[in-house]
Amino acid sequence: MPILRGVWGVLAALGKSGADLCTDCGSRLRFPFRFVFIPRWFSSALSSYPKKPMTSYVRFSKEQLAIFKAQNPDARNSELIKKIAEIWRELPESEKKIYEDAYKADWQAYKEEINRIQEQLTPSQKVSLEKEMMQKRLKKKSIIKKRELTLLGKPKRPRSAYNIYMSECFQEAKDGTSQLRMKTINEKWKNLSSSEKEVYIQLAKDDKVRYYSEIKSWEEQMVEVGREDLLRRKVRLQSKNTEEY
Repeated sequence: MPILRGVWGVLAALGKSGADLCTDCGSRLRFPFRFVFIPRWFSSALSSYPKKPMTSYVRFSKEQLAIFKAQNPDARNSELIKKIAEIWRELPESEKKIYEDAYKADWQAYKEEINRIQEQLTPSQKVSLEKEMMQKRLKKKSIIKKRELTLLGKPKRPRSAYNIYMSECFQEAKDGTSQLRMKTINEKWKNLSSSEKEVYIQLAKDDKVRYYSEIKSWEEQMVEVGREDLLRRKVRLQSKNTEEY
């Protein structure tokens, strides 16, 4: 459902800024950003750039999410967003128009401000500024993606036997730097007997069962709220093949 694919926009409007800056940025990756020199003054120039206005649906969602969250503090965000989407679909066109008109007005003001700033830049400054903006978009996209998955309750991936052992021993170890402690724990792991390792191997197997049970349930919920894009790649392919047949 297209409406529910605006979750990132909703999160951005609630203070998780950056999602709305990521639209279509993937197709524009042409620079090895980490090797590009960016003049220091651009950081302050970029901070003065206006934020993209909220779309009509995101504006509505922001208002409703705050209300629903106050009324249902224990409810999951995915459940609230689903309810908001249903309300939006049933909203009379006359009421939707209020939000749409507000978005159009904000968008016009946004474009005028961007044009004003752009006119003051030289060609080389525009190129450098574009590169810095790309860097920020990619970074924010990654942060927002992780934050969104956390808010939507995506299960944590299963840990390996070694990772379980490392986590357990690392908490107990107190002496030395983190690097030294990891090196010491790694040596201890190598010297464990097969029977000692078997304990952690079994814990890893149990964690794997836990993960596949939780991820299956979570993905079913994501399908219900129209977020098939968050499914594992192999699950999406299986679903696509099933539809073709």
